[in-house]
Amino acid sequence: MAIYLKRFITNHKPSLNNELQLRFLQRLQRLLSKGYTLLAALEVIGWDKQMTLIAAAITESLKKGHTIDEAFEAVSFHQSITTYLYFIRSNGDVPGSIRKCIEMYEHRMKYTQKFQQFARYPLILLFVFSILLYFIKQSVLPSFVDLFHTSAEASFTVTVSMMIIDILVFLVIVMFILLCLGVFIWRIIKEKISIEKQIKFYNTIPVYRHFLKLQISFLFATHFSSLLKTGMPFKEILLHISRQNKIPVISHYSKKMTEELTKGFQITSLLSQFSLLENQLTAIFQKNADVEALEKDLSIYAELLTEEMQRKIIKAITLIQPIFFLILASFIIFVYVTLMWPMFQLIKTI
Repeated sequence: MAIYLKRFITNHKPSLNNELQLRFLQRLQRLLSKGYTLLAALEVIGWDKQMTLIAAAITESLKKGHTIDEAFEAVSFHQSITTYLYFIRSNGDVPGSIRKCIEMYEHRMKYTQKFQQFARYPLILLFVFSILLYFIKQSVLPSFVDLFHTSAEASFTVTVSMMIIDILVFLVIVMFILLCLGVFIWRIIKEKISIEKQIKFYNTIPVYRHFLKLQISFLFATHFSSLLKTGMPFKEILLHISRQNKIPVISHYSKKMTEELTKGFQITSLLSQFSLLENQLTAIFQKNADVEALEKDLSIYAELLTEEMQRKIIKAITLIQPIFFLILASFIIFVYVTLMWPMFQLIKTI
């Protein structure tokens, strides 16, 4: 069924871009808040020609008995959206889960747009500079070799400059190929590698490891707090989290905790053992014996983590341009020296 729906959507409508996904969720949340049932809300959304096929496919999937996350996944909604919708199976909170999806996806789109804005001009400059460097390497520097053949030092400087440019271009090409090859290979072998080895690999990547730790802690706190509202005991909550396969790290951690809880261990002693969970989570569980207080603290902690991730992402994005401009300035100085230094050497010989 899911395969049929994906083919149906792919063959009959434009690609489901980020803006369309967000607008669909916003309309669905607005209609649900006005008292519409899920199916009635989807019918109203279908009045928009751009969303007719999407709403129809999701409605058909729901009527066939699929869960809401499976229905949205079948029409190619982003994985981060379907991850939130998965937990509706347990908490039954459709409006709340969709509201969280909207908040999360708005942040995602905001930072994607910011990154594109900050990266646009450096990429344009890189393209222009690459053309300039190619022109200098192919036309200007060979002319300098002929011009300065009477000066051994000047001719040697130009030759060395040409070699350095060749080496730099070669290194950039090799690094780009290795990066693409590494990403391609990782996507192929990722499913074949155990989650323990994946976690060890993530821990070897300094910057990515830190962001992933914040994200995993945020998702664990968010989903644990939402399931606490249903009155489930800890063990049942962990079972529900472990059954989802959209966030493998959290699923793995939840399975480990479920096994240890069965043996009589406390959850506070288990959280500190996981490298991709913040230590503050352990402190929160140790502090609160009351379920309501724990749910409240986890919700607040998830909000704080959201703010922390936003701050760090913006900081990382704003560093892109200065770093790139510094590198580009270094290359420009190199080109300037390459062109001027042989002239100074030739003048000395006069």
